[in-house]
Amino acid sequence: MARPWLSVIMPTYNGEAYLASALDSVRAQDDPDIEVIAVDDGSTDGTVPLLESYAGRLPLRVVRRRRVGNWVANTNHGLALARADHLCFLHQDDLWLAGRLAEVKRLLAHSPAALLLHPSWYIGPDGRRLGVWRCPLPAGTGEVAAGLVVERLLVQNFIAVPAPVFRREAALAAGGLDENLWFTADWDFWLKLAATGPVVHHPEPLSAFRIHPQSQTAVRTAWAEDLRGQLTAVLDRHLPAWERLHPGRGAVGRAARFGLEVTMALAACAHGQRADWLRLARCGLRLGPMSWHRFLRDSRIVERVGARLRLKTIAAAPAAHPTHKVQVPGTMSQTATPACPV
Repeated sequence: MARPWLSVIMPTYNGEAYLASALDSVRAQDDPDIEVIAVDDGSTDGTVPLLESYAGRLPLRVVRRRRVGNWVANTNHGLALARADHLCFLHQDDLWLAGRLAEVKRLLAHSPAALLLHPSWYIGPDGRRLGVWRCPLPAGTGEVAAGLVVERLLVQNFIAVPAPVFRREAALAAGGLDENLWFTADWDFWLKLAATGPVVHHPEPLSAFRIHPQSQTAVRTAWAEDLRGQLTAVLDRHLPAWERLHPGRGAVGRAARFGLEVTMALAACAHGQRADWLRLARCGLRLGPMSWHRFLRDSRIVERVGARLRLKTIAAAPAAHPTHKVQVPGTMSQTATPACPV
């Protein structure tokens, strides 16, 4: 069997509602020189039979595991099995846009960077576009300095799970994803990869990220103490090292800590819990003009909240809004999922 140029890691669990859309979006790329590694976490619905039905239509390997309840652990298992030099993630409810792999392959041919990324569309459960999740990086396609990417990524995770492509050797050198971080493992992972050298940024969306209430991370953000601990763990792991390299630039740290409080408040509101508005206000009052500028630019707060408000509006009055779905050539209308609920 020829070695693939790209390995696609897909952790699955009871995902039959959206899984066909994700797999069809891969098929539509019409690239046989890839491999898809689906690692199933003991699904009890039709996920595994659905995966197996695609085995003749995709270069797909299905790995069945006992239920562990940790998408990060299953992702790492897939990383260990990957054979290609370049890897990416595709969750069961996300998808790729037409022509993504051709564009990614073109960009990788001109750069040895460990990480390539691009924006993604937010879409709802029915596939309607809810807005673009952009990367707060310089306009235009090209390499961006590692320091700049890390600086802005510290304020907020602006990378949707289906967007990046990265080198296998860099992922293994980073130790894979931290399995103790069910919510922030991807953010921690992107920070580790971004720090290794220049990042290739393509400014146009090439994937879609679905917002829906059944996603595992959306459900578990109700665990406020655990959520705060994971957000804090990532900042404590990466922020001090960045500050040592860039003394006198405390605005980044202040914006990052404020971003943490905003995420906690939004998660509480999403689950009908009482947000700690006083704590949020106190943190906000400590921000200077530079920190406010960094937070508003790098957190993508308007895009994050706006997409979710549009979804609520659509749910409240579905007949008043025309359907605008992400299309994959050769298939029916497709949908996608987001990994970050707030």
